[in-house]
Amino acid sequence: MTDAPPPPHYQPIAVSGESTVVAEYQPGAAGSGDAGYQSEAELEKAFVKQLSGQAYEYLQITSEAGLVANLRHQIEKLNKITFTDGEWDRFLNTCIAPANDGIVQKTARLQEDHVQVLKRDNGTIRNVQLIDKKCIHNNTVQVINQYEVEGARANRYDVTVLVNGLPMVHIELKRRGVDIREAFNQIDRYQRDSFWAGSGLFEYVQLFVISNGTLTKYYSNTVRDGHLAEQRGKRGRPKSSNSFAFTSWWADAKNMPIMDLVGFTKTFFAKHTLLNILTRYCVFDVDRKLLVMRPYQIVAVESILLRIGAATSAKQLGTVAAGGYIWHTTGSGKTLTSFKAAQHARDLPGVDKVLFVVDRKDLDYQTMREYERFEKGAANSNASTAVLRKQLSDPNARIIITTIQKLSRFVAGGGKHPVFDSHVVVIFDECHRSQFGDMHAEITRSFRRYNLFGFTGTPIFAENSGSGGNPLRRTTEQAFGDKLHTYTIVDAITDKNVLPFRIDYINTIKTGAGIKDKQVSAIDTERALLAPERIGQVVSYILEHFDQKTRRSSTYRHDGKRLAGFNSLLATASIDAAKRYYAEFATQQQSVMPAKRLKVGLIYSFAANEEEDGGLLGEEEFETTGLDKGSRDFLDAAIQDYNVLFNTSYDTSADKFGNYYKDLSRRLKARELDVVIVVNMFLTGFDATTLNTLWADKRLRSHGLIQAYSRTNRILNSVKTYGNIICFRDLEEETNDALALFGNKDAKGIVLLKPYGDYYGEYESKVADLQVGYVLGSPIVGEAAQKAFIRLFSSILRLRNVLTAFDDFAGHEILSAREFQDYLSIYLNLYADFRTASDADKEAINDDIVFEIELVKQVEIDVDYILMLVERYLATKGMGEDKEIRATIERAINSSPSLRNKKDLIEQFVDSVSNEAKVDAQWGAFVAAKKVEDLDRIIIEEELNPAATHSFIADAFRDGAIPTAGMAITNVLPPVSRFAKGGTHSAKKVSVLARLTDFFERYFGLA
Repeated sequence: MTDAPPPPHYQPIAVSGESTVVAEYQPGAAGSGDAGYQSEAELEKAFVKQLSGQAYEYLQITSEAGLVANLRHQIEKLNKITFTDGEWDRFLNTCIAPANDGIVQKTARLQEDHVQVLKRDNGTIRNVQLIDKKCIHNNTVQVINQYEVEGARANRYDVTVLVNGLPMVHIELKRRGVDIREAFNQIDRYQRDSFWAGSGLFEYVQLFVISNGTLTKYYSNTVRDGHLAEQRGKRGRPKSSNSFAFTSWWADAKNMPIMDLVGFTKTFFAKHTLLNILTRYCVFDVDRKLLVMRPYQIVAVESILLRIGAATSAKQLGTVAAGGYIWHTTGSGKTLTSFKAAQHARDLPGVDKVLFVVDRKDLDYQTMREYERFEKGAANSNASTAVLRKQLSDPNARIIITTIQKLSRFVAGGGKHPVFDSHVVVIFDECHRSQFGDMHAEITRSFRRYNLFGFTGTPIFAENSGSGGNPLRRTTEQAFGDKLHTYTIVDAITDKNVLPFRIDYINTIKTGAGIKDKQVSAIDTERALLAPERIGQVVSYILEHFDQKTRRSSTYRHDGKRLAGFNSLLATASIDAAKRYYAEFATQQQSVMPAKRLKVGLIYSFAANEEEDGGLLGEEEFETTGLDKGSRDFLDAAIQDYNVLFNTSYDTSADKFGNYYKDLSRRLKARELDVVIVVNMFLTGFDATTLNTLWADKRLRSHGLIQAYSRTNRILNSVKTYGNIICFRDLEEETNDALALFGNKDAKGIVLLKPYGDYYGEYESKVADLQVGYVLGSPIVGEAAQKAFIRLFSSILRLRNVLTAFDDFAGHEILSAREFQDYLSIYLNLYADFRTASDADKEAINDDIVFEIELVKQVEIDVDYILMLVERYLATKGMGEDKEIRATIERAINSSPSLRNKKDLIEQFVDSVSNEAKVDAQWGAFVAAKKVEDLDRIIIEEELNPAATHSFIADAFRDGAIPTAGMAITNVLPPVSRFAKGGTHSAKKVSVLARLTDFFERYFGLA
């Protein structure tokens, strides 16, 4: 037997013992003792044992009295202080757990105000830290499990990590084989039922971890809190940034997810990693959302900080070796990463300024707004070179946002400004090729002590570099230095941080009714491509398929508004093509009622050598003065159409065109426009979660193609499962080449959805199983059979959600509309039964099934449809057909998640409605009267303050949710002592909130 060769020896270049993310994780082989069945209790026991082995102190605390006593001891130890009983009571009740504070206030205290002021018994003042953010290992980390609490109902929590005695990380475990979404749902129930109970210390939890042993994810408290808020009475609202889709995998520095609980615990719960995440890599933004960075973002920040330190020590400032670039794909949160890099670089000793440089006129405004969202007043933007010069002279302006154009002008006229000799960290938002030219050279020549870093989703390699400019600065690496970290589009889609793409290549286009069989081939010459017949056919296709591709039958809430479906960009090859398309939309929509017409916008600007880049997308300019008179006049006319539509007053003049761009951008993000026709604008650097479709009639390749496609794949909700690309040119080879360059040779299978046939074959098989195994009209007997039905129908819902955007699916749904509705009714009945059983049995939660209720809501019936049926019912009353319509109304209600709890209301209305007035007017009056009647009954029965209650409910209907924190609900309640024996105040608050929430859910969105 020969000896094993010695392991390879690497000579380190730079070493850091405090890296937050492990460089590379190698999972250990499972021992023979791991092969048997593991219960949830055994999984929990092993997890707690592992934490104890990682120097977490284990405590047997199962009640609030023990939790508070330990908290006092840990705060005293951290601050080297001893409280008197009076001091501790004051500190606990005013600085840690004030009666009306909720999750937001407690999160703000930890993230922004972690040093609290204690007034001592002797009148002196003492600062008291809740957490030490400078020396993180001064903090004490402990673990408890099976903590018991009595709120609206009794709960027992799995495992909680305490930092200085405060619950800051909560872990919910399910046994292996159970979907971890049930752990997510269970934490929702805890928040609703008991996190607020007692002193509300569990509202200090910043991070949640969910695991079934095999799969493990983490997320922030506001993801969970916001998810709950959305579930309370928001009719038909699908998931948004507060849902399970926004939970994250942990990973190593090479982006390999660490999914199993053992590996996750070794790495994520390493003490310095967890404390770093809590103190350095969370952002509590101005919208009061806690953003927790993902591992690839943390690695990028620490790579930049390490490079600054190493280059400073090695006296390399002012050289390419002092910088580097971060390759993080579009949609991966580069702005948050760059903000944290700038924030931490600002705090490094010796660094005088951090310049954040953007490349387009609007982006300094956009980035400033993002930076302001992360930390109010953290950065300074500038409107002119003179303001930039003043900021560069101001020692208090530590982070400055500017455009490369302003910075270049400053450098050209900067003379001997002292900043040129200062230690300046320069971060470029997007490594576009304009930065490799003369402006880049001027900046690096003038600044003498700099670190230069670039962020890009699509680096320039030798394969996709241009032929012009300095041959020594053609690639990203030549201009910025080493690649410090990579997170490709394949990584992002694997992690579900962005969506994959679904691509249609439309080479033959069916036309209108008169010439349905006529087809035209997309011939690859610009003259043929601009032929009026072809432009007309493309527009006809877009109008015919617009609702299908943008999912207009699905509704959701976004920024406080109810929206239907998504919106789109039409990318054209030239200004001439853009003009022709805009005119053709106007022509074809003339016969459509104004209310039904698509809202179409147009924008382009002068670009020298418009076609020079050959599909790489030219730099975005904001100049209209170079446009020929015909193009400028046409754009002015289109902007006038926009002004009429939105009551604005823009034009192509220099001072107004930039504002038109910003307003168009804002309305596109708010889904107020349906299609915006562009040449290059909006195809790079523009993010809109409501945008799901790109109609591409333009040559695209390499990084230009990836940038354009990536406008469509931002995560928004459950119905938006991919970015939709409809190519009116054959871009298949270019797509495959770009994915190989920016992903890997196997990227196509990950980044692009499978063909229609793959999904349809699976759908067909499952529907056949449904029809054979669960015949409509026959009961589903037994819990095992019911759970099997739930799993089967859930998978059918997920497949239908993907298939509906394929043209081939129309007419091949197999299930008729009525059959699908009947199956939905059964599904919703089982959902109600299982949830009722879960609530009744405090311990045994049905944790091995997950309902796709969010997808049901995408196809649910709304009130308008019911009222239309009521009109038909009235018209046929007494003629026999009315009974069938009445049955249709009942079937529709039973299949709708939001209408089931309103069934008795609707039935009462149907019984009372008459032909004397319009149905919708009668409905409005009926609902208004019933609402008053029901609310007055609650006020009398619960002895509430009438004026305060009416105000409380009016605010709830205005804001879209019942508020559970703050003084508003307290004003509604009858006078009860907060300190009454038996917790009467808390019990009354819970019962009243439950009744008002039921009332809200019953009436919200009805009239």
